[in-house]
Amino acid sequence: MQQLAQGKSQIQNTSFLPLSSALAVIVAVIGLSGCSGSSVEQSKLPLHNIPVTTPSQSPVATSATAINLDILLQESWNAYRQRFIQADGRVIDREDSDRSTSEAQAYAMLRAVFADDPTTFARTLNWSENNLQRTVAGKRTDQLWAWKWGRDAQGNWGISDRNFASDADIDAITALIFASRRWQRPDYLQLAQSKLQDLWNLSTVAVPQGSRYLIPGPTDAFQERSHLLILNPSYFAPYAFRIFAQVDPARDWLSLVDSSYQALEDSAKLSRVNLPSDWIILDTQTGDYQALPVSHSLRTEYSFNAYRVWWRLAWDAVWFQEPRATQFLQNHLKHLQQMWRSTQRIPAQINLQGNPLVNYEATSQYAMLYAAFRLIEPAIATEILQQKLLPQYQGGIWEQDSAYYTQNLVGLGLLPPTELTQLLQLTK
Repeated sequence: MQQLAQGKSQIQNTSFLPLSSALAVIVAVIGLSGCSGSSVEQSKLPLHNIPVTTPSQSPVATSATAINLDILLQESWNAYRQRFIQADGRVIDREDSDRSTSEAQAYAMLRAVFADDPTTFARTLNWSENNLQRTVAGKRTDQLWAWKWGRDAQGNWGISDRNFASDADIDAITALIFASRRWQRPDYLQLAQSKLQDLWNLSTVAVPQGSRYLIPGPTDAFQERSHLLILNPSYFAPYAFRIFAQVDPARDWLSLVDSSYQALEDSAKLSRVNLPSDWIILDTQTGDYQALPVSHSLRTEYSFNAYRVWWRLAWDAVWFQEPRATQFLQNHLKHLQQMWRSTQRIPAQINLQGNPLVNYEATSQYAMLYAAFRLIEPAIATEILQQKLLPQYQGGIWEQDSAYYTQNLVGLGLLPPTELTQLLQLTK
C-alpha cells in the first residue's frame, strides 16, 4: 500500500514568483470580460525564467477585452500531446523517471474526448489496455488498470505496481462513455460497462450502516483492520456516478453520490477551517472520521490531492444542478476566499489548523479553484486567472514542459463545462 500511496500523493515543490509591475500591466491589458462563463502539479523548478507571452503573441487574447479559451485549450492540448504522449499512446511523467500511470492515461483520454481527438484517444486507450492489464500467472484478473508502469532496477519496462487506483479508472470509464456518445462507438460503451462491474466489485465497500463508499484501490491496501477505511475525498466524482447509473442500472451507483457528499461534509470537519484533506480514515463502526497518524506515509491535510474536490464538485453543480455541490463550495471555500482577499495568494499546503505548511503556491490549485470560484464568486475567479494562471502560460505549456500534472489540472479547470452537456445525455 505504501508504494501505491506515495506514488499517488507526492508531488514536487514549486516556487511561485509574485507578479512584476510589467507583468501586471500585461495581464491587465488581456482582460477577462468575455470569459465569465468559462474556466481555468507541480514542478521541480522555480518559475524565475519562464518568459511571458504578450497578448500580441498568443491566442490567449483575441482582443483587449476577451480571452478565446477555445483556442487556448486547443493549443495547450496540442502541446501536451506532442510533449507528453508518445506515438503509441503512452503518457510520460517526465518528473518521475519517465514512468506512466493509469491516472495519466485517463486524463489524456478525458482531454482527447473534449478536444474531439479520436486518434489520440484510441492510441492512449490501446496502450493502456495492452500494458496495464492486471494479471496473475499470465491471466487477466479484471478490467481495471494497474496504476504504475515504469523501469525496474534491471532497466526493464513494465508494471511496477499492479494495484489499481480508482480515480483513474473512474476518469477512464467516464471518458469511454463520453467517447461512445461523441463518436458513435458502441464498442467503447461495452468496454466501459465491463469495467464498471469490476470497479463496483473491487473498489466499493458496503458498511454496517448500509451505506456504500468508494475506496481508493484494493481493499487489502485501503482497509486497515475490519472497520477502518482509508478514503481520498478527491476521488469522489458524483457526476461520474450519475453517468455510470445511466449505462449500468444493475448497480446502485447513485448511492455513491450520497455517500460521497456525506463523506466530504463530515470529513471536512477534521479541519478547523473546513477544508477537504488528501487522505482520511472512516471508522465504519462509529461513522466517525479520523486523521491518519503522523507516522503514516499518507497525510490528512489540504494539499495536491484535495485540490481536485473543487473541480469535481463544480462539474456536478453545472452538469446536474446538484445543490449539495454548490453548498459545499460556498461553505468550504471561505477560508481560502479570506486568504485571497487579504494577501492575493494561497499556499500550496494547509494543515488542519488552517495554517500554511509551505511558503510556495501551486498552479494546479489555482486551476481547480478557478473552476469553483467561477460558479460562486466570479470576481475572484477572474483575479486568479489574471494573476496566477495566464502569466504561467507560453506556447501551450503551463509553468514548464516537465509539469505533467499541472498541464492536466489547468486543462480540466479551464474547460467550460457548459459546452459538454451533449455528452451527458443517454444515447438512444
